[in-house]
Amino acid sequence: MQFNLRQLEIPPGQRIMMHGLNWEAFEQVLEELGEKRGSRVHYQNETLEIMSPLLHHEDDKNIIGDLIQTLLEELGREFRNAGSTTFRSRRAGKGMEPDQCFYIEHEQAIRGKTRIELDGGDPPPDLAVEINITSETDPTLYAALGVPELWRFNGETLYIDLLQSDGHYATSEKSRQFPHFPLRDAIPRYLKQSKIDGRNATLRTFRKWVRELSCGGVD
Repeated sequence: MQFNLRQLEIPPGQRIMMHGLNWEAFEQVLEELGEKRGSRVHYQNETLEIMSPLLHHEDDKNIIGDLIQTLLEELGREFRNAGSTTFRSRRAGKGMEPDQCFYIEHEQAIRGKTRIELDGGDPPPDLAVEINITSETDPTLYAALGVPELWRFNGETLYIDLLQSDGHYATSEKSRQFPHFPLRDAIPRYLKQSKIDGRNATLRTFRKWVRELSCGGVD
């Protein structure tokens, strides 16, 4: 009897590891899993991790994504929210699906595309977001794929990692994409507020904060 990966059920908050998968096997697993699924995958060193997120994880992911989109809209910057798109590079031997990711500086380069080919010259996302509630993100995976900025949120603290010229990340107090905004403090604060006041009310307050800060009215 042939095992069908689409029959695989992973309880929320759990993950499974598959070791010894070469690149062809990894791509076959992706094809068998399909695109319409709730799980996320990370692949490196011939090891595939398949994760099923908790509702808490999804809530944080969605609100942080909404805050980033609101900020970009208020700044008048074109962007593309690529969500949890699968990014893979056979050359690097890596593959990953971020919780959220955005094309900002390179939005025009992938505008209208339905598939991103890193090995074909397409750029990686300018900003990726990972919610580290049930598992810890390995930044080296994102560094190997050339993601310039990675945000990691553990439920309390936002870490902003900026890719350096040596190919490694350095944790920063400020975002490279939004250097004039104290987001390490603001994002967790507004995320917490959303769980009290609701999404829409929080985004209205956040939008007002962005406008005031843009005009120099907020410390």
